[in-house]
Amino acid sequence: MTSLLDQSALKALAERLVAAARRAGADAADAVAVRSVSLGVEVRDGHVEESERAEGDDVGLRVLVGRRQALVSTNDVRGNGADTLAERAVAMARAAPEDPYAGLAAPDELARQIPDLDLLDPEMPSVERLEEIALTAEASALAIPGVTKSGGASASAGIGGIVLLTSHGFNGAYLGSRHNVSAMAIAGEGLGMERDYDFASALHAGDLDDAATVGRRAGERAVKRLNPRKVETRKVPIVFDPRVAGGLIGHLSGAINGSAIARKTSFLKDRMGEQVFAPGIRIVDDPLRRRGLNSHPFDGEGLPARPLAVVEDGRLRSWFLDTATARELGLKSTGHAQRGVSAPPSPGATNLYLAPGTATPEKLIGDIDVGFYVTDLIGMGANLVTGDYSRGAAGFWIERGALTFPVSEVTVAGHLTDMFRTLTPANDLAFRYGTNAPTVRIEGLTVAGR
Repeated sequence: MTSLLDQSALKALAERLVAAARRAGADAADAVAVRSVSLGVEVRDGHVEESERAEGDDVGLRVLVGRRQALVSTNDVRGNGADTLAERAVAMARAAPEDPYAGLAAPDELARQIPDLDLLDPEMPSVERLEEIALTAEASALAIPGVTKSGGASASAGIGGIVLLTSHGFNGAYLGSRHNVSAMAIAGEGLGMERDYDFASALHAGDLDDAATVGRRAGERAVKRLNPRKVETRKVPIVFDPRVAGGLIGHLSGAINGSAIARKTSFLKDRMGEQVFAPGIRIVDDPLRRRGLNSHPFDGEGLPARPLAVVEDGRLRSWFLDTATARELGLKSTGHAQRGVSAPPSPGATNLYLAPGTATPEKLIGDIDVGFYVTDLIGMGANLVTGDYSRGAAGFWIERGALTFPVSEVTVAGHLTDMFRTLTPANDLAFRYGTNAPTVRIEGLTVAGR
């Protein structure tokens, strides 16, 4: 384990690659090295079905010759491999077309301090411990009356680290861990079977939801879905469970991504500064949240990470930008570059969330005479170019302010512009995913049923 946590060899490799690139003729270069180890088990019917371990180091080198850039990656740099890789990358860059926006971040923009965000739990569980967790989750799901079969359960853990070094003077590294548990339960018999799931994820094992709780929630959700009905097509208020409400904020994230704005492929491309949500709505991306699932102390170009309110009092205030998209749009990077070993930086969100409102979920539902409470969404039916929204859904019908019978095989449809404008958040925000939202109510969506 000590060797896994020691990033000195990766730092030395990144330094060698950048130095080799400069010797080969690159005007600028950066190197990213990624180390990861993961262990996971899957169980079904009380038996282990699969146990898997993966471990490896990968490295990527980006070189720039003028405004021409190229990127190469490998997991094997031995002997004079750094020189060979760098020479190949520089040759590729010289043959590449010019990109007027390509380039490293300016030296005066780079992070000078790397905050400790408590991202690492250094203790990896044993295979036996992961088996115990998965079996506990499955047994808990099967213990729920009405659950007839297991859809399987799993537990996993991993540690990963990244080193980023640039020829402009940045040299940073961090490590993080992840622990997961999930369960799927099947209720009913024959053609009347329904399934549902639950999962939990945390950076530290001590923060992970209890396996028995995860299994119980999966079983209870599956049983509640038994004997679903279809409903007549109509427009009604729709309430999104927190498990799926984050997807709405995810659609916003895609629509305000700098790459989409630069390509003019977003329905929000001309809405900067405008009232996109109702007054009072606040949406924040916070890469510095301690123990946040997607937290990091610096971005993929070495810029300091910082919280960013993309929506403030309902108004759209910022795009997600890396250096290249910022140059193209005549703006400054927001420090949201994301980076792997095999592709150049691109902008993206980290820990994005919709701030909670003041009403309880019960109050959001309480004055709805007829409506739909959505617990599950199917498909990728959000067109971020036009804003059109249409997705398969399941959940529970609302009558006179209460959840009544389960509903499945329907579609919810509308336009994201209208959905954002009428969105009302409840007060039950919990940070369980990468993108989080409380219970959300939206007015006048179409439920397409019979």
